[in-house]
This record gives sequence, C-alpha cells and structure tokens, in this order.
Amino acid sequence: MVRLVAATLIMAFYSQVALSQVSPDCGGAIPICNNTPVNGGSNGYGVDDFNGASSSGCLEQTTSGSIESNSVWYRFRTMAAGELGFNIGHDSSEDWDFALYRTSDCNTLGDPVRCNFFDNSDNISFIGVGEDPTGNANSVHFEDWLQVNAGEDYYLFINNFSNVNSGFSIQFTGDIFTTNPTDALDCSIINNLLGAPIAACEGDTVNLDATTVGATAYEWYSDTGSGFQLIPAETNPTMNVTTSAQYRVVVITPTGNIISDVQAVFNPIPITNVVSDELFCHTSGMIFDLETKDSEALGAQNPDEFMVSYHHTQTDAMTGLNPISKQFLKNPGQENIFIRIYSLTNPDCYDASESFSINAVVSPELTFADETTLCENSSGIIIGETAPNPAYSYAWSSGELTPSINVTQAGEYTLTVTNSIGGLNCEASRTVQVNMSELPMITDVEVEDFQANSKVTVLTDSQGNFEYRIDNGAYQSSNVFEDVAGGMHTITMRDLFGCGEVTENIVVVGFLPIFSPNGDVLNESWQIDGLSALNSPIVTIYDRYGKLIAQLTEFSPGWDGSFKGKPLPSTDYWFKLSYLDNGGNRVFAKYIQNHFSLRR
Repeated sequence: MVRLVAATLIMAFYSQVALSQVSPDCGGAIPICNNTPVNGGSNGYGVDDFNGASSSGCLEQTTSGSIESNSVWYRFRTMAAGELGFNIGHDSSEDWDFALYRTSDCNTLGDPVRCNFFDNSDNISFIGVGEDPTGNANSVHFEDWLQVNAGEDYYLFINNFSNVNSGFSIQFTGDIFTTNPTDALDCSIINNLLGAPIAACEGDTVNLDATTVGATAYEWYSDTGSGFQLIPAETNPTMNVTTSAQYRVVVITPTGNIISDVQAVFNPIPITNVVSDELFCHTSGMIFDLETKDSEALGAQNPDEFMVSYHHTQTDAMTGLNPISKQFLKNPGQENIFIRIYSLTNPDCYDASESFSINAVVSPELTFADETTLCENSSGIIIGETAPNPAYSYAWSSGELTPSINVTQAGEYTLTVTNSIGGLNCEASRTVQVNMSELPMITDVEVEDFQANSKVTVLTDSQGNFEYRIDNGAYQSSNVFEDVAGGMHTITMRDLFGCGEVTENIVVVGFLPIFSPNGDVLNESWQIDGLSALNSPIVTIYDRYGKLIAQLTEFSPGWDGSFKGKPLPSTDYWFKLSYLDNGGNRVFAKYIQNHFSLRR
C-alpha cells in the first residue's frame, strides 16, 4: 500500500517527493481555510483511524474490511458563528462518503456531527451539508446545515468506497461566509510556507510566496503527474503560476533546506452560449422548466463539469445569489432572465454574460357559467362574457363575433377567445349548455288512501327543475308531502330559475275504500271524514252509469248502501265532493273524483 504524505512545512536536507496534497490519516489532516481544495484522487489509507471499529456514526465497513478504504482527511477551525455547510463535488459515477467530527484531537473523534454513507445508485455529483447546488431539495446525500460557533475545531473525513475515483472538490457554504467572507475559517492553523491548497480559474495568476528571512537561494519545482521537475530560471522568493500542478519550493538557508508543497488547480471558465427568447401562452399556476434552457446555455460544454443557474438581475447572476428555482412559477408578462454558468469544482469560475427574454402571454380566462336555463316562451337569455377585454377577439360556434350573444333556443354554444401577441395566438374556449325550462304545471295531485292525515304527491308533465310547498310552508325539492291534515290546502309549484309558478287548491279528506252493510256492525255505512273543515260540503254518490244514488252533508250519518230503501248490489260506486269557496261559489274539489266498493 502506498501511503501519501500531507503537504506541510518540512525542515530537511533531502529531496521529498509528494504525489498530491492528500493525507490518508487524521493525524496528518490537511489544514484548509479560505481556499478550498481540489483533490486529485485517493488511493488506500494509512493507519486505521477508527482502530478496527465496525462503525462510526453512519459510516460502516467498506470493501477493505475497515471503515476507511481510500481516505482523505482535512481539518479547519471556525472564526465566526452561524450556519456552515459544504459541497463535495465528484464524478457522478463514483461513490463517496463523508463524516464531520467536532474535535481538536484525532484520538477523541467521538461521533460525527454530520455523516453520509448512502451509495450513489442514483448517480449524483454532490454530497455534503446544507443545500445541494443542483437545486435538488430532497437529496439524501445532503445533511442539515450545521450551526457553528467561533473557535471550534473540525475534522472532515472523505472516503471513496471502492477506489474507483478521479478526485473531488470542496466548496464551503453558509451564512458565515456572507458575514465573514475573508475570515470565516481560521488560516492561522496552516503552518505550510506556501499556504493552503489553491483553487483558481483559468486566466488567473496566483502568486506563490516563499519569502524566508536568511534564505540564500530558492528552487521551484512543479509536478503535473510525472514527478517534480525543476523550473529553470525561477530563483526568486515568489513565483507567479497560471497552470494546475503540485508546486514545491526548496528554500536554501545556512541551517538547512525548507521544503514546502502546495496544490494549485486552475479550473476552466465556462462560456455561455446565446440562448433563444421564450414566447408562450400563460395559464394560471403555470410552471416553466428553466432546465430546458441548460443545454442551450452550455452548448458543447460538459454538464458534468458546469452548473447553470438563472437569476432575476445581472447583479445576482454575477454574485450567484438568489437563484431562481428551475421549476419557475412564471407570472404573466415579459422579463429578462440572467444566466450564470459556473464550474462545479470551483464556483468562482463563472460566466454571467448572457440573458434571455421570457414572455408569458396571458391566455384568456373565461368567467361566465357553462350552463344556464332558458325559460319557455321567453324573449331569450344573454350568454358569454359581460366584461370583455377589448384586446381579445371573440368567435361563437353559431357565427357571432361578439363577447356575448342572446339565445332563444336550447342547445350548446361554444365561445373561443383569442389573445394574439407577436404572432402567438393564446386561446381559451368554453361551451355553454343552454337548457329549456318549461313553465310549471300541476297535472294531478294524488292523496294516498285518503286518510285523515294523508300523503300528498304533486304530479307534473313539465320538464325542468322545480320546488314545491304546501300552504305557507317552506319550499322543498320533493313533490311529496307527508302527514297532511284533512281540509283545504294550497299547493305551490315554482321553477328554480324563475320561469314562473302555479298554485292549486286541494281538499284532503278521508274515506273507507270498502264498506259492507251486512248487519255485522262493522263498516255498516260509508262516509267521508274531514267534511267539517269545509264550507257547506256536499258528497254526491253515483253508480257506474252516472245515476245519482245519494247525497251526503257533513251532518249525514253516512250512506247505508241502499237506494230508496232497497239494498244495492255489491260493486264499485263513484263520488264527487263540492263546497262553497271564499267567494260563496259552489265548486267541486279538484282531484277528489274517486270510487269505493260495496261488499255484501
């Protein structure tokens, strides 16, 4: 196993070879502060920092049989209080884990304060604490923000599960970097002459400063993957670099040589391609997917290396603040959207030079009802928009080009409303179902069994929606009234849509459907109950041929089944009921024309 050595300030009289700025052991954790590192990969681990433990927080044993398999350790100290997070960016095909420990001693790590051990079966590119920079609010690879105080020491363990890796980058986030942009993390913990790992952008110039009191000479080296090579003619205490490499300085002093290494990575600056404007029809609650514009902005650039974000202002795009959700709830109207493309490994390498217009043209919103009722024999009804927009055009299926029309027949009428802007036609249509409601008409009234308290049913042949009431009671949708007392009543039937009403006076009385004058004392006579509620009632009884058989008043004892003293045969007989109305006119009780049976 090759053990990689952390870059530190070394007093030595020999040449040291450093493959990259990686420490597989907690004891040699690389200190970091303002510049966040870009790592060139990890290969194996040194000592087992977990002393054979099978777990630490969420971490479990890996393919190595230990918690560590291919590990890197960093340490940092906070200098501000607030919210802290970080993003660990990596190739989406690789599986990385991490744990963060609040401690100043590798021998007492304790449990991690943040930890993630999920596999990467969903091929994500970031793990970390806080917010996923891709905007995925539900990523299981991100832990909650960490609340920190000034002066706290932390150790960050990053591990590749199976040593299939091409390295990673770390970007710190959180409000402590807003309140303390230059000193959120303490740089005094770094005793390396050349400082912390350096993350820069292509085109930048980084000054490496190895100035040492008493130095007699300086030698500068670079390693781009094939070992350190002397850089000719670089003999000054400082050196400007513009390319990614592991840099080393050998400071020659009378008491010995000082060797210091630092990793400098120059990430490419993306170029934003011209993005086409968007013109579309807007509907209420509409979501525009800004992610569909990513490929336009990136062009041929690798989406695994660069991230696209969108902003309402140029200033926000330049600073990376207030990104718009990719699922953009767009309001009607036109606005400019500003694009920021930045490197996944170094968000400071960005381009915010392009913008595009997004114009959401309002689609007409129709407010009129889609069903209405036309009263029979009326002059018509107005349907459609009664408060039209003068900028819209209107067209009915019946040929009219006005926002509203008067209809006199039942049927379906469809209105199409169009808002045309810049060659785009935004339409909305609605079909109105016009129903014809016939005038209410009472065809018949049934009094069930004609008991003293009867069930009354109102019958009609009219088609429509009606409601009913008896006397001055409340209206009801049912045409049936229960327990109606004997006497005179008024039935009212009306149309729900105001298409008229009709009233009928009815009489409710009770009588026996069968009587048997056979001398057994039971049902010896036939009579009508409830006549006392009427004014001068008269009941006339007929045989099937219409011959008048008998007349009864409210004072009559009833009919005994005889005519002129002679018993009549067993058969059905008919009757009518008349009375004096409020005007003193004798009228027949409507719907009271029924029959009964004589049985002997």
